[in-house]
Amino acid sequence: MIFFEKLKKYDIILASKSPRRQQLLKEAQIPFRVITKSISEDFNESLPPEQIVLQLCRSKAKSYTCLLTKPEIILIAADTIVYIDGKVLNKPENKLQTAKMMKLLSGNIHDVYTGVCIKTAKKETAFYDKTSVEFEKLTNEEINFYLENYKTYDKAGGYGIQEWIGLIGIKRIEGSYHNVVGMPVSALYKNLKEFI
Repeated sequence: MIFFEKLKKYDIILASKSPRRQQLLKEAQIPFRVITKSISEDFNESLPPEQIVLQLCRSKAKSYTCLLTKPEIILIAADTIVYIDGKVLNKPENKLQTAKMMKLLSGNIHDVYTGVCIKTAKKETAFYDKTSVEFEKLTNEEINFYLENYKTYDKAGGYGIQEWIGLIGIKRIEGSYHNVVGMPVSALYKNLKEFI
């Protein structure tokens, strides 16, 4: 329990609006407070997916630098993308976009990448995790049911693995389940231990 005692000495800021990331950190017993900003999530689509998420999380962390006024303040910034057939599926803006994404994911394998940046006033580290997800072939009825009953606009790829669609539609995953939810918690825990 020495690590948890160490953690109490730090003021950890999570730079994320995601309720799922917040829940995962709570469950991992990592103390934190949330501060969010509106930040551009533009990226170069020609980059490999792992570079995209590392660029996004570092860029997000950089915009919080002004808050890192004391050595004990640690910032955690993260970004998740869904990658299939050489394309990034962003957060959908409407039901039509979500339906297109779900049809693309249906019966296929896609990869979920999350980049995480841990930063203080004096140092920074960044890492990423990758999980492969295989969907069952979904019917139009199942896709429509999901669109009508769940919020999809705040999720990369338009779906939440922890929701109904994950329960009935995910055939197999290879890698961290929590990475698909939005935070590779075991990798974050390991990197935090090394960082402090």
